[in-house]
Amino acid sequence: SRLLVGEGGIPNQPTIKVCLWTVGVSQNILTQSRSVLLSFRPEEKIKIMEKKVNDLIEESCMAYSSGTSQLALEKAKEARRKEQAVVRQREQSGTADHINLDLTYSVLLNLANQYEHNEMYPEALNTYQVIVKNKMFNNPGRLKVNMGNIYFQQKNYPKAIKFYRMALDQISNAHKEMRIKIMQNIGVVFLRMGQYSDAITSFEHIMRESPNITTGYNLVLCNYATGDREGMKKAFQMLISVPLGIDDEDKYIPDDSSTNMVIDAIKNDKLYQMERDKKAQAEKYIMTAAKLIAPAIETSFASGFDWCVDMVKASQYVELANDLEINKAITYLRQKDFNQAVETLKTFEKKDSRVKSVAATNLSFIYFLEKDYDQADRYADLAMNANRYNPAALVNKGNTVFVKQDYEKAAEFFKEALKNDSSCTEGLYNLGLTYKRLNRLEDALDCFLKLNAILRNSDQVMCQIADLYEQLGDLQQAIEWLMQVISVTPTDPHILAKLGKLHNDEGEKSQALHYYSEVET
Repeated sequence: SRLLVGEGGIPNQPTIKVCLWTVGVSQNILTQSRSVLLSFRPEEKIKIMEKKVNDLIEESCMAYSSGTSQLALEKAKEARRKEQAVVRQREQSGTADHINLDLTYSVLLNLANQYEHNEMYPEALNTYQVIVKNKMFNNPGRLKVNMGNIYFQQKNYPKAIKFYRMALDQISNAHKEMRIKIMQNIGVVFLRMGQYSDAITSFEHIMRESPNITTGYNLVLCNYATGDREGMKKAFQMLISVPLGIDDEDKYIPDDSSTNMVIDAIKNDKLYQMERDKKAQAEKYIMTAAKLIAPAIETSFASGFDWCVDMVKASQYVELANDLEINKAITYLRQKDFNQAVETLKTFEKKDSRVKSVAATNLSFIYFLEKDYDQADRYADLAMNANRYNPAALVNKGNTVFVKQDYEKAAEFFKEALKNDSSCTEGLYNLGLTYKRLNRLEDALDCFLKLNAILRNSDQVMCQIADLYEQLGDLQQAIEWLMQVISVTPTDPHILAKLGKLHNDEGEKSQALHYYSEVET
């Protein structure tokens, strides 16, 4: 809380100008006027000091919000010093009964927060204790939540739970949401301590009283940790039943042309972005939970996935069912069961364009691995037709063209993939290889140097760079890049042999002999 203090100033010392018409003014009147002005001086001065303290609190908060935590702490300390000066001034002027408790509370709370932000936990705890022990403040016990958070950061979990429970005891049932959040903290601490049964008790209570996605996901994790199949199923059903509180997307569809501008504006406002982020987080938790429990809730992971898909289809997240099916196919791929993966993915050929594109992309990848390039090319085309902006589909298409040695055309597909997604590392790597085949060595080097900035310490990328420098005749640069490869894979015989050859070509016989001997050992 922040007390706003009105503007004030110290009155100027009255000055008597000698004029003929003021000579007759009574000295008694002037003395009385001066005494009245002087009587307001201490209070006005205190108000100015209080305003300065408020300004410092605001500056401290602004400094923290801009990322300068140290400056925020300095401002908070200065605010505390000046607030103490205000208290002394009150005591000296005989107005101690009028001490601004709201200001004192604000100063101490901000100081404790800034200590915490700067990871000065003992100082933060001491400052919170000053507030909590002062009976003059209203509801100071709530700050025991903050103290519990500090103990959590210090991994002193038993003490964190103690302070969370103390805070819970001092908050009435009227503040339901606050109590739920504290109980959620308690559940998380139990989870960290490995006391899954206690955590389940807390999370289940929250899911009955005020369900939310994060708690539902934590409940799934706890049941998975205990190996309770029925508990996992029950928790997953509770998770997908949590209402998001987001209005239907139809509100962003204009009724007529006159509302187009309004719709365009609200489709990109912060509220809509928040709604999208909230929905994306919920979908991420549900997908992760399903992938986690699918192999554990039934005798096979396929049966587990099928159960999750059935549950999702009957929920508000029906569109996630297709994504789960694709994840099922990817799991088959990881298990190297290509036939089952292909069979699962082929069921999506008649689905909507987005899902069809994803499925066809995976099928193209599988057939490419099996060297069935015609089928790989067919499904790459299918994926591109379903979604031309799918970078993975474009990379797959480029690969099928590359193996047919049509390098110019392959380069076009890889460049289109990078245009759609500049972070597509597969497209950038393959484009570099394609330029090498086209003997465009400088362009290839540019691709791999860009890729090295993204994939630090990738031995494959550094090897390509070293090879290109060698082809360009810069043997010293080639040696330097191979030395970086050796720092990542110090015993690779091929790299050691290459270093020996390059040093030999440079006439450095002793160095060449050293690396050749390293290969033999």
